[in-house]
Amino acid sequence: MRNTFRALLVPAALAAATALPATTAHAATAADGYDRCPDGYYCMFSGLDGTGDMIQLKGSTPDLAALGMNDRAKSDWNRTSSTIYLWSDANYTGCTVVTSTGPTGKGNLFPDYRDFLSSVQFDGPGGQSCGTPPGEDG
Repeated sequence: MRNTFRALLVPAALAAATALPATTAHAATAADGYDRCPDGYYCMFSGLDGTGDMIQLKGSTPDLAALGMNDRAKSDWNRTSSTIYLWSDANYTGCTVVTSTGPTGKGNLFPDYRDFLSSVQFDGPGGQSCGTPPGEDG
């Protein structure tokens, strides 16, 4: 009886093993840093140089707290065709910092503006400027 059971078990196990899909030796690597931000989005990161938590936006966002990014952003990348107005307070109030499109729309926020922003508006109108960061006044 034991030999019959073992004789049936071996072919069944062999058939199951050959039915499993083969895995590849090369695992796909996930994008990291700024490269996580998809084209056409405005992205904010909780760490410098595109590290940490990330949110990606396609439109104006009156309260970053709802996305867990209120007063947490340290870097950003504007991959949209819009000028982005970053507001110091929720609901587009307080003062604004501007992130333009193109090569200047990617990088670390100036130290004065890190962990400071609470809402994001696409294409303005903007408001009172938060001021020129030290050393950037020309």
